[in-house]
Amino acid sequence: MELTPLDRKSTFEWQIPATGNMRVPAIIYASEELIREMDAKVYEQAVNVAMLPGIVGASYAMPDAHWGYGFPIGGVAAFDANEDGVVSAGGVGFDISCGVRALHTGLTAAAVEAVKQELACAPINSPVGQAYLGAMRAGINCALANRQILTHLARAAFSRVISQAHLTLCYDVSHNTCKLEEHVVGGKRRRLFVHRKGATRAFGPGHPDLPDAFRPVGQPVLIGGSMGTSSYVLVGTEQSEQRSFSSACHGAGRAMSRHAANKQWQGRAVVEELAKRGILIRSRSMRGIAEEAPGAYKDVTAVVDAADRAGLARKVARLEPMICVKG
Repeated sequence: MELTPLDRKSTFEWQIPATGNMRVPAIIYASEELIREMDAKVYEQAVNVAMLPGIVGASYAMPDAHWGYGFPIGGVAAFDANEDGVVSAGGVGFDISCGVRALHTGLTAAAVEAVKQELACAPINSPVGQAYLGAMRAGINCALANRQILTHLARAAFSRVISQAHLTLCYDVSHNTCKLEEHVVGGKRRRLFVHRKGATRAFGPGHPDLPDAFRPVGQPVLIGGSMGTSSYVLVGTEQSEQRSFSSACHGAGRAMSRHAANKQWQGRAVVEELAKRGILIRSRSMRGIAEEAPGAYKDVTAVVDAADRAGLARKVARLEPMICVKG
């Protein structure tokens, strides 16, 4: 992405001023290096989102933003139903409530060694808008149930191989949702439909919607890397409420398409290279491994550093991969 049309507000905040049919500005949170690596479609799509009816505040893009359907992946926008705001399937994504869970095995590393313009919309209060919200919420329930089943199966597999593992659920994070939330905009508390596509909610400390266990510190944010890179645990910040409607990025973000990755890497070679680094990969598909090669993703550490320094979420822990099972 070219820097010329961007107004640099700080080291990690870039603004596209509202011009033409834009109702609000667009804001991208990223380092200069990450901005230069972003495809130009992120700029175009962030501007297009800023033109939608009823949008509030700004059209936001997270540090891992890349081209998507309608909204950029890593896009966040909030809409007021009382001001003809819309709900957009392109702003949620089609893999509704895709997410990630953190499970604590209770095992040591030694114990493990022993054994990855399309802006169709409808007014929120219209029959079509309400029908979509109902279907989307059903999709969210399905995704949560699916992750619970996967957790059950993972526990069963561990029990057969490493019986002392307990796999306690730490937290479950959903991406690709539209949630009705209260946010303060211009000194006024408003009920907004917040679209998070390739982004995740990151409420700060003290937020009333957080469970008691997390209210003092903020909402956990799980940012996954790739099969061969670190992943991170962060928590929401007080600043993220005003910066991005309490939103943060959800992963490293792809640097190239699956098709391009499959042409560049061979699955078997990826498995062998990671094995040399002590990372065990298991999958039925060598093609799938090539598509998810570590080099197909952005630098997750740079993405996380940008989110941290922009005040979207605060770093807590870095996780290193040892075993990756790809379905």
